[in-house]
Amino acid sequence: LMDRDTTWNISFAGCGFLGIYHIGVASCLREHAPFLVANATHIYGASAGALTATALVTGVCLGEASASMIEVSKEARKRFLGPLHPSFNLVKIIRGRLLKVLPDNSHERASGRLGISLTRVSDGENVIIYHFSSKEELIQANVCSTFIPVYCGLIPPSLQGVRYVDGGISDNLPLYELKNTITVSPFSGESDICPQDSSTNIHELRVTNTSIQFNLRNLYRLSKALFPPDPVVLREMCKQGYRDGLRFLRRNGAWAPGCRGQAAWFGLLQVAGWSACPETEEEDVERPPTSILHPNPSPARGCVEPKDPYDHFSNMLPVRLAMAMMVPYTLPLESAVSFTIRLLEWLPDVPEDIRWMREQTASICQYLMM
Repeated sequence: LMDRDTTWNISFAGCGFLGIYHIGVASCLREHAPFLVANATHIYGASAGALTATALVTGVCLGEASASMIEVSKEARKRFLGPLHPSFNLVKIIRGRLLKVLPDNSHERASGRLGISLTRVSDGENVIIYHFSSKEELIQANVCSTFIPVYCGLIPPSLQGVRYVDGGISDNLPLYELKNTITVSPFSGESDICPQDSSTNIHELRVTNTSIQFNLRNLYRLSKALFPPDPVVLREMCKQGYRDGLRFLRRNGAWAPGCRGQAAWFGLLQVAGWSACPETEEEDVERPPTSILHPNPSPARGCVEPKDPYDHFSNMLPVRLAMAMMVPYTLPLESAVSFTIRLLEWLPDVPEDIRWMREQTASICQYLMM
């Protein structure tokens, strides 16, 4: 697989907010095996994996991507209902972030190399998009691939006149069955790059082509995919992705010993606002990653975690109790404001969406009559 004359693909699994694990893996590949990224025939992604695949193909700074995901998770955690709060519009946030970080010629870099997994609403079949005529179309493909019905909204987005939803529903790990595809997943299982849990594996599940061991750590990860954990946990997941990627490269003879194992990780930490821990390369590769079941490990000497005054204040018990008691009064007002804003933003798409809903209603009625 590591022969430079061999063709291969890279595939990132969908995983919600755990996509920060992919950023750590991508940073490791870009730092220690750039030929894997440069010479890959295709780089695939589904849902959150599509965002990392897009960043890797288009040359986006992975440090900024990591910091952006941390900020989005913090924004979600500030609300009582998390990402389900009416004022939290994940689709709008993803679109805005991509519009900001992607270069103007991103669609040219992505066409032919990037494969985004989508689920077609009309028949539930999986579709992989390879070609993008503009930057806006590339962004829309990512929006469609990350759109989880109900969680993100009720009306699916459209691409080239076709309605799509989250690609992970139909194929969460594109082309996983090919031997020359390097598969990446934040869930321990049979993927090429994934966490190596030491806990007992009771059973193994395969969810839309993604191998997931049935153990406590994976259950914890699944619970945090749609509801982001503490930023400290996300930081450990990103670091674990970097470690697992480096372990994979060493195991397959693609790691360059002359490189500093922490270089790319230091860059991620600095851009994300953390100071780097002075660990040795061997310790970082060989030592098992810090357990994500313990989200608040004692920091190593020399490591300084940034403290958000708002997080500290909002986590105080009296403040949390007061916020919970005010929810029946504040939630209707926030819902009304959020509904008004979304309605105004929806106005340009109203005719097309209403026509689509009318067609779907007619199809359902016809099916029931038959």
